[in-house]
Amino acid sequence: MYTAQNPLRWGIIGLGKIAHSFARDLALVPQARLVAVGSRSQEKAIEFAQTHTTSDNQPVACVGYEELLALEEVDVVYIATPHTSHVEWSLKALAAGKHVLCEKPMALTPDQVQEVTSLAQSRGLFFMEALWSRFNPAVQKAMDYARSGRLGALRYVQADFGFFALDRDPASRLLNPDLGGGSLWDIGIYPIFWAYQLLGTPTSITVQKLAASTGVDAQLRVEFNYPEATAQLFSSFHTFSAMTAQAGGTLGSVLLHPRWHETDRLTIQTPDLGTETELFDLIGKGYTYEINEVIDCIGQGLIESPLWTHQNSWELNALIIAVSDSANSL
Repeated sequence: MYTAQNPLRWGIIGLGKIAHSFARDLALVPQARLVAVGSRSQEKAIEFAQTHTTSDNQPVACVGYEELLALEEVDVVYIATPHTSHVEWSLKALAAGKHVLCEKPMALTPDQVQEVTSLAQSRGLFFMEALWSRFNPAVQKAMDYARSGRLGALRYVQADFGFFALDRDPASRLLNPDLGGGSLWDIGIYPIFWAYQLLGTPTSITVQKLAASTGVDAQLRVEFNYPEATAQLFSSFHTFSAMTAQAGGTLGSVLLHPRWHETDRLTIQTPDLGTETELFDLIGKGYTYEINEVIDCIGQGLIESPLWTHQNSWELNALIIAVSDSANSL
């Protein structure tokens, strides 16, 4: 097991905004230590390393991702590059003998998911898609309520994620089709994840799409249909939205407050007990929970998390592709 005296040693490649948030939370976990960061820009690597230097630790600034992967002192790599390169660097990190936590989406096709996870399994290395909301305490508690029968038979699931981004640079990763742009892959994954976790794979899917000038989806309204339930999902770069998630059943409902994917509170409502709001004292921004999951799993010699398995990543990816195919057929 890893301890403050014997921490799991992390490297980060892709040093954008999310990587900064992740590194700040990594510093809050005693059993973790950031030992190296990698960027194609020497200036960016040095600046990032200096920003996240502490009194007892200074990460190595690597120029190029290969330099970081060659370091023996790196145990696990967090991949925060644009998602069109997630597969390439996951495969290279695993081939270099590193455990991997890869930002979502880990791949752009189910076949790519299979390729990466098969390599992890054959090498006996841990791999997990970084779907951090799965480990958020409020999200976990809401899922427990929904799955335990506390809400009765589930009939309705809702989730939305929207912010205005059509004023961004058309060449940016959000709007550039060559970088996998569009609301679906960037933020639509969250509502789809919520419905998938609670209701599984739908029997049918309907989609309404609004396209951006670059051709990527600027907004999607998605309905998953099940024999006795429905999920209404929304992702948008066209407008801000309420940023809530809900689940309702025959005995009650639960609401995750804004911003639901990183929230610190939920409200459960049942006819017998009325309405109750629960607050959660989050550690950091919330990446600490997936970080601890990685540390625990690697410490136990596991190659996947029982809370977010390789099969979960494959099934979620297949659902996103199904939504994408439906949207592109309009």
